[in-house]
Amino acid sequence: MDNLRILSVRDLTLYIKGLLDKDRLLQNVWVRGELSNFKLHSPSGHMYFTLKDEQACIRGVMFRSKAMLLPFRPQSGMKVIMRGAISLYERDGQYQLYAEEMQPDGLGAIHLALEQLKEKLAAEGLFDPERKRPLPKLPRVVGVATSTTGAAIQDILKVMFRRFPNIQVVIAPCAVQGETAPVEIAKAISRLNSHPGVDLIIAGRGGGSREELWAFNSEVVVRAIAESSVPVISAVGHETDITLADLAADLRAPTPSAAAELAVPAKLEMISAIQGLENRLNNAIQTQIKNKRRVCELLSASPALTNPLFRVNQEKQYLDQLRGKLLQSSSSLIKDNKSTLNILIEKLDSLSPLKVLARGYSVCQKPSGELLTYSEQVKLGEDILVTLSKGKLQCIVKEVTPCQVS
Repeated sequence: MDNLRILSVRDLTLYIKGLLDKDRLLQNVWVRGELSNFKLHSPSGHMYFTLKDEQACIRGVMFRSKAMLLPFRPQSGMKVIMRGAISLYERDGQYQLYAEEMQPDGLGAIHLALEQLKEKLAAEGLFDPERKRPLPKLPRVVGVATSTTGAAIQDILKVMFRRFPNIQVVIAPCAVQGETAPVEIAKAISRLNSHPGVDLIIAGRGGGSREELWAFNSEVVVRAIAESSVPVISAVGHETDITLADLAADLRAPTPSAAAELAVPAKLEMISAIQGLENRLNNAIQTQIKNKRRVCELLSASPALTNPLFRVNQEKQYLDQLRGKLLQSSSSLIKDNKSTLNILIEKLDSLSPLKVLARGYSVCQKPSGELLTYSEQVKLGEDILVTLSKGKLQCIVKEVTPCQVS
């Protein structure tokens, strides 16, 4: 017992942990299994789980910095493949897997991961039809994000230069398959957005297997397309499969060649269309000139222009007619008014006091002008004025006979 070394639990744990940490195989190991007891810790964002198969299990953790990069949402029961390091968790004395990468195992799981990412991005509105922008009718500069070694770039250039020989093209080379492809495609789209004059982008590749096209289902590529300030045509050469990049793009083309057809109009067709419009414009102008000339000819042949005095003489004749009618109407009016005036004079004359005086009556007044209508208005010896039909009399009252009331 004297020569034995007695270790503490901590010392033993650290010794075992050191053995595990020094094993190169265990520091970068791939493990396949089924997720169990999966838990996403809030608010740290770390993922805790058990990875198991039919005969064994191992606890594991994926820290937030790695978990947030996953393109799918892990859940219990999902079969996965993980890469990570094996080490000992000192507190529990258990070895566990510290995961660095995780991917679904099998096509069914891959499809599930794709559907989960699709739902996530759709919820953010990245696929909304309202976000789609119209393509420019005639782009000045077309940017192409694709591999320079594939057939896609040759197909795109061939079609574009055939349709519009002097179109300007800017190529942003990038890998279109493999682990680095998603980031390279996203960076290529970003570079084209920064290039002066680029007003349309084609992003894509030629045909391939579903796995080879997988970069265009990555979240980073979808976000790069959605954030592009320049309209984007997706051109992933696989007509039967629609990638998430196709859903985010402003327009989907089934092949790179079709994308070039959609991006660039045919120059000869545009020239023909412009010539057709020019001919229509010339014909319309000539028709207008003929119509206006005919109107001018009709106006120049009118009497008002050929014999200007004719209209003046017509108006003079009309003025003479109006003058005659005016004189006739005024004479008739004067005659009628004279006749009416004579009738009124006769009526007024019949009512005149002078007519009454002419029949032998007189008007008696006091010097003050007061009219005398009965005898009691005067006194004996009072002066009165008597107005006759012709002349007046200044009289003195010598007798007053009172009026007799019957």
